[in-house]
Amino acid sequence: MTPARPNTPQGPSEIDVALQELSAAAAFLTRLPARLVGYDVRRVPDFRHGARVFPVVGALIGLAGGMVLVVAAAIGLPPAVAAILAVAATTLITGGLHEDGIADTADSFGGDSTEKRLAIMDDSRIGAYGATALVFSVLLRIAPLAAIATSHPWHGLLALVGAEAVSRAALVRLWHDLPAARTGGLSNDAGVPDNNAMLVALAIGAAIAVVACVPTVGLWPTILAGLFATLATLGFVRLVARTLGGRTGDTLGACQQIAAAAFLVGASVT
Repeated sequence: MTPARPNTPQGPSEIDVALQELSAAAAFLTRLPARLVGYDVRRVPDFRHGARVFPVVGALIGLAGGMVLVVAAAIGLPPAVAAILAVAATTLITGGLHEDGIADTADSFGGDSTEKRLAIMDDSRIGAYGATALVFSVLLRIAPLAAIATSHPWHGLLALVGAEAVSRAALVRLWHDLPAARTGGLSNDAGVPDNNAMLVALAIGAAIAVVACVPTVGLWPTILAGLFATLATLGFVRLVARTLGGRTGDTLGACQQIAAAAFLVGASVT
């Protein structure tokens, strides 16, 4: 008679892990209630591996904004107004988290040393650089999105899905590439994305962009969109490294805004 094998505890399945990562990423990247996204606020998220799903959350944010665009177009609103409402919806979902990041980062460039730049980032007031950067960030997303939506609202929806996914992958790239400019903060406590997480995030972002945009805006605009987003991200990483010596939470948000705008500009090329 064969002796019974002792029961051995099994760890969570890959699907369970992925769902946990998605809930943590949604709680980190949006202002949706933690209970709604299934996240336990009592634990600190681990983004060393979990950052790989950031583009998926970005795609869902883009989908929500894109649905607003489609509904606005369906009731007869002009493409420009529909695009404004779509971008407003994405901002509402994220609580303006990334918009705040680009404003604070731009204001920091007014400092003449790393210490002063970091101090400016901590100031809740918005200056001329920050206000200007915020205006351009919003306009450089609304204008190309409206141009894309002119051909068909669903094209705008899918372009926004691609832009939001790719821009979250860009955020992970900066987070991985640069050391922390200062200690503390959730971006440090939650762990730095490892190389595998960064590569997977880039692959997921690219795959979502290709699937969403090639059938709608076309192959060449999709290639340009990816190229523009890549160049903008790499250029911003170098700028942050030179001016701040490392990343902060604000620079992560700024990177997302820059990459999203660059992607939509490229996707709008006809």
